[in-house]
Amino acid sequence: MTPETEMDQSQHDLMIVVVQGQDADMAIQSLTDEGISVTRLPSVGGFLGRKNATLMIDIETEQYEKAIDLLNKTCRQRVAFIAVPMESAPLPMPAPTPITIGGANVFSLEVEHYEEF
Repeated sequence: MTPETEMDQSQHDLMIVVVQGQDADMAIQSLTDEGISVTRLPSVGGFLGRKNATLMIDIETEQYEKAIDLLNKTCRQRVAFIAVPMESAPLPMPAPTPITIGGANVFSLEVEHYEEF
């Protein structure tokens, strides 16, 4: 490993954050405005099949609370309605059912080693 590829002495974390597609741009903007590096990957939710964004965020451990605060402000939960077929109906009539979507799912991993080439 060369000196250019070694991480500095501070501890780094990798945050993997899954957000709704409509919240991603605002979340990325708020993080980059604070000097936090973000990589965006497209993803799709398994339950509703809606577009999401998976954000990979490199932060120093001291920046963790700031990043969580920014994500909390930009990735809000909201209520959406999905059509669920009524089981007792003679004809398959969908009933609008409210569900909570949005917010952020945050996974934080301690980075032991990093190289860039």
